This record gives sequence, C-alpha cells and structure tokens, in this order.
Amino acid sequence: MSPRPTGRVRGTATGADLVIKRSFRAPIEDVWQSVTAPESTARWIGLWEGEAGPGKTVRLQMGFEQGAPWCDVSIDACEPPRRLAVSMKDDHGDWRCELSLTAQGETTELTFVQHLTDPGLAGDTGPGWEYYLDMLVASRLGEPLPDFSDYYPSQRAYYLEDARAPE
Repeated sequence: MSPRPTGRVRGTATGADLVIKRSFRAPIEDVWQSVTAPESTARWIGLWEGEAGPGKTVRLQMGFEQGAPWCDVSIDACEPPRRLAVSMKDDHGDWRCELSLTAQGETTELTFVQHLTDPGLAGDTGPGWEYYLDMLVASRLGEPLPDFSDYYPSQRAYYLEDARAPE
C-alpha cells in the first residue's frame, strides 16, 4: 500500500519549493543528531565522511540508491540544532535543500525544503523525499524501513498536480 503524500509545492520567484514535514516525540538535539551524525544518517539516507562545517564539503554515500554512489555535499549553513542547508550536484541535476527543526513542547518538527528551479521536478523528487523522511522516522523508531516502490511512481501524479495548482 502506498503511503499518502504529505508535501506541498509552493511557487517562488526562482521556481518552487518542495516542502515536507515530519514530527518526532523527541528533544530537538536528539533529532538534530539523527540528521547530522554519520552513524545516524547511515541508517536512513547514507554515510557521510569529511570535516563538516559551514562552507565545507563532505562526501555522502547514498546508501539506499542503486550502486550506493558517493556525491559531494556543500554545507551552505549549519546552525545547530535548528538549521542545515546543503547543496550538491549529481547526474540528476543541482540540489539545494534545507532542514529546519523547531521544538514545540515534547515534540520536534522537521521541515524539509528542496528549492527547485523547475516546479515540474517535484513529480520525481517529492516521492523520493517522502521515502527518505519516512526512512528517517522508521530508523528512529527501530521499525522496518519502507520500500521505495511504495512511493514511486504512485506519488508522482500528486506532486505534479500540486506543482500546477495555483497558490
């Protein structure tokens, strides 16, 4: 059964922002560790190596992609435990993404944003980020990891439609 897509595509002056949120019953510092520590990221997106910090580049192995390819990831901003902005370039294009965390009582909300130059790209990237963020949730809970085939192509139409919808 395909999970229900939760993200939205919002037009910007330079294209669109794909925005997806997840909530965790955990302290903000704990969630920050899950999205930044190499041993934690290895469980849901991939292992990274190198010296991290704003203006630096690390190498990320996309552990759940075919062939587990490595890519260079530039750290554009890092404001622990609230904001991480990165960019990278691979065979599929340029990627500019941000994670922001906000604490609300006993809950931490993660907001993921991918800045898209073409809103139509949301049809392919939206399902992928839904999958990866659900991988993050499952890895934190110790649950079985989801299967990408449950997300793509079944969520593609949702994101293409949302990208075309007036704001």
